[in-house]
Amino acid sequence: MVQDSDRTTHFGFRDVPLGDKQAMVDDVFHSVARRYDLMNDLMSGGMHRAWKAAMIGSLNPPRGGAPFALLDLAGGTGDIAFRAAEIAGHGFHATVCDINAEMLAVGRERAAKKFHDDRVSFVEGNAESLGFADKSFDACTIAFGIRNVPRIDQALREIYRVLKPGGRFLCLEFSNVDMPGLDKAYELYSFKVIPELGRMVTGDAESYRYLVESIRRFPRPNAFAEMMREAGFARAKWDVMSGGIVALHSGWRL
Repeated sequence: MVQDSDRTTHFGFRDVPLGDKQAMVDDVFHSVARRYDLMNDLMSGGMHRAWKAAMIGSLNPPRGGAPFALLDLAGGTGDIAFRAAEIAGHGFHATVCDINAEMLAVGRERAAKKFHDDRVSFVEGNAESLGFADKSFDACTIAFGIRNVPRIDQALREIYRVLKPGGRFLCLEFSNVDMPGLDKAYELYSFKVIPELGRMVTGDAESYRYLVESIRRFPRPNAFAEMMREAGFARAKWDVMSGGIVALHSGWRL
């Protein structure tokens, strides 16, 4: 039997034992949690707001009193859940599940300030082994988090399991720039500017170097769509935005 310690995965551009990756990712987000949303604004020039708005528009939670349960994975600071809550009707409730306690602490503080305590709850948990019953949620979202999961295929199966029949999975993730000229400029910005921004704002360049490297190792959209299909999702597709910088992936449990 092959043990996790005998298998390897990617941490940035490094190969590391599969069992070690989660702890290494946790260290990254412990380091950046308090400045995470600020860094998102700085790194993307505010574009992450438009990308997330597109995700919420695609999610389209009901505006009336119909019950609607959203699971937001790896969304510890609450950004996606709050955006959905602000447009949804009174039957809406979001559960934010994140493996990182520091990120969840930030989210709980923000929920109290925004008066979303009764509509958004926070749970510490692992996307590869979700502590929720089968067919519990109407939708599941994950924004810029799936690439940090050591066993993406296992997480996709868990997401499928906890979705109700007719439930939808939406995944916003960085992708592959395919516009001539933009691709080289984006590469230079990613590897030279972003780590330096991380150093100046959070005192941690290495964590942001890892985040950039992890983008480059993430499967291309067609390969990720195939992973979704293998996990059981129907109608797996994606839409690219901003010249391929990000892609919004979608699939259904039918």
